[in-house]
Amino acid sequence: MTIDHGVWAAPGRINLIGEHTDYCDGFVLPFALPQRTVVTASRLDRPEWTVSSTLTGETVTFDLSEPVTGWAAYVAAVVWVLRDAGHEVPGARLSIDSDVPGGAGLSSSAALECAVLAALADLGGLDIPLERRPLLAQRAENAYVGMPCGVMDQSASTLCREGHALFLDCRSMATEHVPLDLAGQGLAILVIDSRAPHQLVDGEYAARRAACERAAALLGVPALRDATLDDLSRLDDELLFRRARHVVTENARVLDTIALLREGRLREIGPLMTASHASMRDDFEITVPEVDEAVETALSAGAYGARMTGGGFGGCVLALVEAEKAATVAEAVTAAFAARGFNPPTTFLALPSPGAHRLS
Repeated sequence: MTIDHGVWAAPGRINLIGEHTDYCDGFVLPFALPQRTVVTASRLDRPEWTVSSTLTGETVTFDLSEPVTGWAAYVAAVVWVLRDAGHEVPGARLSIDSDVPGGAGLSSSAALECAVLAALADLGGLDIPLERRPLLAQRAENAYVGMPCGVMDQSASTLCREGHALFLDCRSMATEHVPLDLAGQGLAILVIDSRAPHQLVDGEYAARRAACERAAALLGVPALRDATLDDLSRLDDELLFRRARHVVTENARVLDTIALLREGRLREIGPLMTASHASMRDDFEITVPEVDEAVETALSAGAYGARMTGGGFGGCVLALVEAEKAATVAEAVTAAFAARGFNPPTTFLALPSPGAHRLS
């Protein structure tokens, strides 16, 4: 059944743990945020798409006869990937609004892709099972936009459930919705947006992925998910060794975190979060002074654990704190940033929220 118009939403995401493991066929544990991208869409009777953004005030019209660039490329990418998969995508007029912070490592791009995909699928009556949508959205970003991301962001934005984290095996695409009852244990996850520049399609992310693929090839395994710490001793290249060590140890930290969450031992995941950050800082080298400062200050102010989240080189830190101490930790980080001359950070509490869905 097709419809003529409607409103759809898809959320940003935070990754509790499991960074740069998704494109290594590994494990991740994100959850969806209440912040979301909203797409109001209506069908057109011609193969043309007009997209307006309330954030930029711009309107872009395209028919895929020429490449689309800028923010509208994410919309064009979804149209392109659906058509390439053999779907008859309806022309549409789309208006986009969002409160997912851009450039903060909270996956604003995946939220846009997944909201547009949900809208076009419903407008066209396209038979696309929910579990297939993350891979389509990932391919849109990989092949059309040129960002070699894994599938975590699109999976979280599409599949997450309220009150749960999404345990995703990025090889099999098997999922488990793991309860994350923070409030029930008097806890909160404080998100600290460092407001440091966060640019991923500039070669650094791609370089990390290439290093991981090179290390896997040298070890003779399909992906680093299949490697052990003992295997890594066969890597003569120190840089590749450290890149691979991050992925191998990070996968183990995800599995350890899952085991603790299944037992309701939420506070005990804190040291795993902090170890994840140290690995991103020292082995993967994707942190910046702002996020390192946020982590160190949050821990000093009483957080059980803290880590950068997202692809790196800026973005956000999440800290596991007693709910009653969240404001105190946020104030400590703000003061530390001021003392170092950094831009003032912004903070909010992250609540596990639902994935993409139709609003009306």
